[in-house]
Amino acid sequence: MARTADKTDIPRRLTDAGYALFTQNGYNATGIQQITDQAGVPKGSFYNHFDSKEAFAGQIIRHYAEWVDQSWQSCLQDAPADPLDTIRHLFGKFIRHHEQAVCPGCLVGNFAAEVSESSESCRAALSAVMDTWRERLAVLIRQAQQAGRVRQDLDALTLAGFFWDAWEGALLRMKVEHDSRPLKEALSLMLDKFFQP
Repeated sequence: MARTADKTDIPRRLTDAGYALFTQNGYNATGIQQITDQAGVPKGSFYNHFDSKEAFAGQIIRHYAEWVDQSWQSCLQDAPADPLDTIRHLFGKFIRHHEQAVCPGCLVGNFAAEVSESSESCRAALSAVMDTWRERLAVLIRQAQQAGRVRQDLDALTLAGFFWDAWEGALLRMKVEHDSRPLKEALSLMLDKFFQP
């Protein structure tokens, strides 16, 4: 196994391998040996960078959240000016991503179902990520409310929470049905029915 002078190389390789394996197999079905084998590093290298599998999973959650943040910002660059249309544009792009993904689904949603009850540190990392996502969406919903495009009898953060709950549930259905239709239905119901003034 090749050594490298780049101190970020091994953690990056471990993180990439962990993300791929956790996405494909889940947390409990993925062992440290599998991760180090896929990363092409000795098993002892894992513990030079991470205290435990649990700590490593927390890093994977944060790494995934950074990727989603970057995707969100990238999608905003060519989004329409209208805030409701911006939401439709963002999640339309996310649907296309899931349609093309080898292992579609949301790592945060998968981990929430699998490890939030057994790992306090993972639960805290997941909670922080979900809070950030709700708050970011709430900004757009609030702008749409001010423009008269979204109902105002519920505050933006409540609507954002409801939207994300529906979206994550639709992601689970998509995995079961092997079809992006649940995502399209959730987006349409939220924006064209439940969010309407």
